[in-house]
Amino acid sequence: MSPEAPSAPRSLAEALRARDDASLAALLRSRPDLITPVPTDLTQLATRAGTRASVLRALERLDRFALQTAEALAVAPDPASYRSLLGLMAGDGGDETVAAALPRAVATLREQALVWGDDERLRLVRTARELLAPTPQHPSPTGLGPTVREATSGMSPGRIQDIVTTAGLPSTHDSVSAVTALTSLFADRRKMAKLLAGAPEPAREVLDRLVWGPPYGQVTAEPAAHLRWLLDRGLLLPTAPGTVVLPREVALHLRGGRAHRAPEPLPPAVEPAAHHSPQVVDATAAGQAYTALATVEELLKDWDEGGPAVLRAGGLSVRDLKRTAVALDVSEPVTAFWIELAYAAGLLASDGEADERYAATPAYDEWLERPAAERWARLAEAWLAVTRTPGLVGGRDAKDRTLSALGPGLDRSAAPEVRHRVLTLLAGLPQGAAPDTESVLARLRWERPLRAPQPDDDLRTRLARWTLSEAELLGVTGRGALSAHARALLGATPAAATGGPKRGTAPDTATGGASAAGPATAPAGSGTPAASARPGAPAPAAAAPEPSGPGDKLPVHHHRPPGHPAPLSPAEQSAATAAAARLLAPLLPEPLDHVLLQADLTAVAPGPLRRPLADVLGVLADVESKGGATVYRFTPASVRRALDAGRTAADLHAFLAEHSRTPVPQPLAYLIDDVARKHGHLRVGAASSYVRCDDDALLNEILADRRAAALRLRRLAPTVLAAPADPATLLEGLRAMGYAPAAESAEGDVLIARAHAHRTPPRAAPEPVPDGPPAPDATLLTAAIRAIRAGDLAATAPRKTGGTPLASGELPRTSAAETLATVQAAVLTGESLWIGYVNADGAASQRVIGPVRVEGGFVTAYDHTADEVRTYPLHRITGVAELADD
Repeated sequence: MSPEAPSAPRSLAEALRARDDASLAALLRSRPDLITPVPTDLTQLATRAGTRASVLRALERLDRFALQTAEALAVAPDPASYRSLLGLMAGDGGDETVAAALPRAVATLREQALVWGDDERLRLVRTARELLAPTPQHPSPTGLGPTVREATSGMSPGRIQDIVTTAGLPSTHDSVSAVTALTSLFADRRKMAKLLAGAPEPAREVLDRLVWGPPYGQVTAEPAAHLRWLLDRGLLLPTAPGTVVLPREVALHLRGGRAHRAPEPLPPAVEPAAHHSPQVVDATAAGQAYTALATVEELLKDWDEGGPAVLRAGGLSVRDLKRTAVALDVSEPVTAFWIELAYAAGLLASDGEADERYAATPAYDEWLERPAAERWARLAEAWLAVTRTPGLVGGRDAKDRTLSALGPGLDRSAAPEVRHRVLTLLAGLPQGAAPDTESVLARLRWERPLRAPQPDDDLRTRLARWTLSEAELLGVTGRGALSAHARALLGATPAAATGGPKRGTAPDTATGGASAAGPATAPAGSGTPAASARPGAPAPAAAAPEPSGPGDKLPVHHHRPPGHPAPLSPAEQSAATAAAARLLAPLLPEPLDHVLLQADLTAVAPGPLRRPLADVLGVLADVESKGGATVYRFTPASVRRALDAGRTAADLHAFLAEHSRTPVPQPLAYLIDDVARKHGHLRVGAASSYVRCDDDALLNEILADRRAAALRLRRLAPTVLAAPADPATLLEGLRAMGYAPAAESAEGDVLIARAHAHRTPPRAAPEPVPDGPPAPDATLLTAAIRAIRAGDLAATAPRKTGGTPLASGELPRTSAAETLATVQAAVLTGESLWIGYVNADGAASQRVIGPVRVEGGFVTAYDHTADEVRTYPLHRITGVAELADD
């Protein structure tokens, strides 16, 4: 026996105990569910890492090749050597690409604590094996069936001996040796080839149909001759009446040793579908970014005096969504996107009043004051991080209820990760290259295969499609290609002309450093040799593997699919957002301070207008058409609206003369003067309401008008008419008849009808829903590892129990007098003690302490578990034990 054999780990806990702090930190960072709450020791950490929920979560985050490697280990003998695993993955003929990528896959599984053991004894954790091993109810993705031993477990000894004899093997004295002999026959390539050479052609066709799975077939009570030939030799074994299975060893021989029909060691490349000039891409994206800002402003302006009501179950009604879509002149799905984007950016919320409605938040007014590029950057940053998914609007939830915009049920925790990943893949293409959508989806399915069982219905696939369309709407991409300001937003530098990835981009030609050109360097201590460092082959100097063994140290690995950049910290993201705004600013059009007035009572804004000009013009005229140039139309109603807002005719003439690059047309001047002359001639107040006018002839004209019958007016005096309707209804009715009345106060003053901007109380933007437990930061990792190490020391330190050894996790028990005497003696000798301690909440723990002093019923000691000096009440110590001398 080699000297290393006794030190080989016998359990996952022992394998974790051999890791250094950096490797444990990598495990806890990649599987954050293991740290919530912090395990008391490494045994508890190993137990938690083997639970079904945790293993499932870890398997879901594996890429396709790492998952294929785990699936191969699930059908390999337990334990399996690295050489046999390589044979299952690469086949009898070998595969250089698979051999080069396998070290990285094994290192990933080891880092994730899904695999443990050295290269000669690789073990898949029991729960993962149960999940991935083939069963009749849950076939393995490999398409392999049970082994000969598993398939013959219920077979009679006589039948097993008949199969052995018919297969050309000598009979044995027991079933165990017979099954072993049959298994050896099926695993021997030369003997199997000789046996199959005599198979009838129909029998070989049956084997060909079953070889890649599913391995089960149906037979009649009287099988045909070719099926009988296979059954007599054990090449097909019965599992139930009428059902047969192809044994795993036979299938592997027919496959040439491969566990998978098509191993996928390398991620599929993201292919460009079109190439554009980077300048064209940036200009197109900037134009769309400006449109995005204008659309969000128009949306919130439409809801400025209070938007739609909030449904009782939350969200926006279908009718209100349709009405908003008509106002924005876009489709309903696009409208839902803009509404959800404004909500995600904290610009829109419900007001929380009894008659609850949606309205802009105070943050919207602050947002309006910022430069356009900064406003866009805020929208884009919110879009990247939000988990709400507007693409789901209009669908049905699990209870068959319609999902509404701004309503519950739209959060999908995977959305931010998919958005970042899609944009990162785009950043890996040359500048100006628009990706082929199907190649992007294929890449995502390779990176998360367990989350994409059905490509057509997979949520990640739909999220990716929505990301590409939303990125175009928002101006993140232009003509399908990633813009320069979007690269800055991601923290990525522009890819070179050849398409070489930079910081934040994803290489398409390698898997974690393993490429077709050569093997990847195996992580130190992984125990996995590089592809060319197989026994009998010299390892390249640059990729020489470290000696494997339990004492090896693993470097820090951040478990991400190959090419995934590290997430930006808040400070880095803030700097990236500012950089994106700086790049976008020169591409956005400068706001103008003028319009072009035309003789047909229209005004043309040849570009975006400065805010004061746009606000006044929006009151004085109606928008007739939007686009690169906005057309406004002046009407009697729009002019009256400006007069109602407190403007005078002189103010309007001066405003137009100041901001028009063309002379004010005479028809427009006449229109303003004519409306102003009539404006306020009639006065409406509350009686319920009344109309008064110094011109009694005008009141006679109103009374004689048939259209006034609905208002039920009656004369109170020569200059006053009264009506039972409220003042607002009376004003609207008279204006519909072509008059220009003005409202007045109780004192007889004209009321100025300025628009009232309704705002919600201060509201925070919605918090994203995390995809599982949050990733621990460096401080938490350091503290957790220190606590786990110290707890493990307390749990595993040799003790002088002086009696029957304690069971694992059992606390020492001593009397109060013995506890006091032992602690006092330890103060004098400076020795450390193992104690059991129960805190004020009743939680028990084991600790290793170095007592410093004992007084007043308390012991002050250096706690190795917490790595600090602490004071413990003696009455809470259940017992003490001295540590063994070694």
